[in-house]
Amino acid sequence: MMKITCLCIAGLPGQPETTASVNGDIITVDGVVFDLSSVPEGGFAEPQGGHPFAGRIERTGGVLHLALRWHYDAATAEPIQPADAPVLSVVAGAVPDPIIRKPAAPEA
Repeated sequence: MMKITCLCIAGLPGQPETTASVNGDIITVDGVVFDLSSVPEGGFAEPQGGHPFAGRIERTGGVLHLALRWHYDAATAEPIQPADAPVLSVVAGAVPDPIIRKPAAPEA
């Protein structure tokens, strides 16, 4: 399992929104695979190079804890987002969208 803190950032116009999924110790962010299996129990990793993480990645009680920069389209989001960064627990599959979205316009 991963506990993912989403640091929500309004993207520039036309910038793609972040998507992510989890499969065991692997997280895929915007199509790039990051294998976190080398993070030891009770230890941490400091990501290097180009990556979407903010700060260190830790493993405690078998759970990976990480912060992820989550870019979103301001045009589809509510103008006011929560002040506290959302923390999502993901066992497997897609990481849920942490952004509060504007209601969909009714179809005519």
